[in-house]
Amino acid sequence: MNLTVGFDLDMTLIDSRPGIRAAYRALSAETGTYIDADAAVTRLGPPLEEELAHWFSHAEIPAVADRYREIYPDHAIAPTPAMPGAREAVAAVRAMGGRAIVVTAKHEPNARLHLAHLGIEPDAVIGWLWAEAKAGALREHGAQVYVGDHIGDVRGARTAGALSVAVPTGPCPEPELRAAGADVVLPDLTALPAWLTQYLAAQPV
Repeated sequence: MNLTVGFDLDMTLIDSRPGIRAAYRALSAETGTYIDADAAVTRLGPPLEEELAHWFSHAEIPAVADRYREIYPDHAIAPTPAMPGAREAVAAVRAMGGRAIVVTAKHEPNARLHLAHLGIEPDAVIGWLWAEAKAGALREHGAQVYVGDHIGDVRGARTAGALSVAVPTGPCPEPELRAAGADVVLPDLTALPAWLTQYLAAQPV
């Protein structure tokens, strides 16, 4: 089979909490608006605008979101580490002759900056997609599997007709991921290469 595996970015491939916390603090200082950055990083996954709605009026959000994305590279890229097993998971897909793609709600240029900084090399990066909206990109690239940490990722995989592989490394614990319909829950990405080997072995030739 022509294997294609999709990956979410925040809290799946990267631990984006330190960088996003720094970016929110910088945005708060610049705008003079209080943002509880520690609380914000417990809610990662949904689009930026949903978080900004906690702190800014509806009318302010478009301009503030644009400004956040502008200052993000200066504050968020350097402090953000890869999640355990992230590089190895992407490399394992490619070593098996497959394609690894990243489908994320994050602003695509900033997603690319994170991956380049950390030396993670997917075959494609598609940004600005959240939950069910991820299904279009997954179908377009023929992804059989989508790996994510959020119930929104589970919904995206299921909408695309892909196998939902979840890791409870973000805001959603294992019971919540299973209740949302995850087909497989792994402890983290370090378990993905062995699972992929088993998955491929079970596929019809």
